[in-house]
Amino acid sequence: MTAVDVFTEHRGLLFSIAYEITGSVADSEDVLQDSFMRWAGTDRAAVDNPRAYAAQIVTRQALNSLRSARRRREEYVGPWLPEPVLTVPDASGAIELAESVSLAMLLVLETLSPLERAVFVMREVFGFDHVQIAETVDRREDTVRQIAHRAREHVRARRRRFTPAGEEANRVVVEFLAAATTGNVDTLLQLLAPDVVYIADGGGKATAARVPVIGAARVARLFGGLVRHPLPDMRIEAVPVGSMPGLLVYSGEKLDLVLQFEIDNDLITGVYVVRNPDKLAHLGAHPGAAGAI
Repeated sequence: MTAVDVFTEHRGLLFSIAYEITGSVADSEDVLQDSFMRWAGTDRAAVDNPRAYAAQIVTRQALNSLRSARRRREEYVGPWLPEPVLTVPDASGAIELAESVSLAMLLVLETLSPLERAVFVMREVFGFDHVQIAETVDRREDTVRQIAHRAREHVRARRRRFTPAGEEANRVVVEFLAAATTGNVDTLLQLLAPDVVYIADGGGKATAARVPVIGAARVARLFGGLVRHPLPDMRIEAVPVGSMPGLLVYSGEKLDLVLQFEIDNDLITGVYVVRNPDKLAHLGAHPGAAGAI
């Protein structure tokens, strides 16, 4: 098996590891390129488990990438959100579909240190043993066990409940979309949890709220603006994004923003909007995973 064969066969896993550690599609692609070059230069005949070894390389590179990214994010304009990834089945096998890829989980992982995040992803998401993780992050096995326990408890305490994309969640989003595009504020209020949170990421490159908007009334008024100020030639597609129900909103042929909805007990508890064009570039050629609405 050649170096290319290994990365091709396990690309879904390797990309998922990089994405869950970095939260960035662009950084994940860079990580995979750098990791491939390192993998191609190894003595592969001495590697017993190519999948695990390649995963270790990717984890190390992703950890380095995240440490650099954390410094850059300190100067980011407005709230920072992970780059959206479509979680519809496709031929590319870009990511392994799982609740763990959800934006809700990625936001919790943002509260971990880079090392804690890498250990958590390897152990809790992809099931690597403590010995493999210790070799990857260059720590003693007992230290890794402590880090894994601490990270697991941290995530458990902060993880929010949500309904993954599916018939139930999609129904709520369809009702929400109908109300938002017709200016039906009463229906919007019925669909929004009283403490709903709206977070938008424009990165200083697109118009977006610079601080979170909290509360059903405020979020409903915000979406009422869709009727008053619609995008030119607006077109909306319903499609799962990061295992959560989502909407792709186009202005003509340009993807203008991506929305992800956190839903619990048939109420929308979180709305996450990515409008930074740099974070949408990889979705620009999306052919339409769902029918236009």
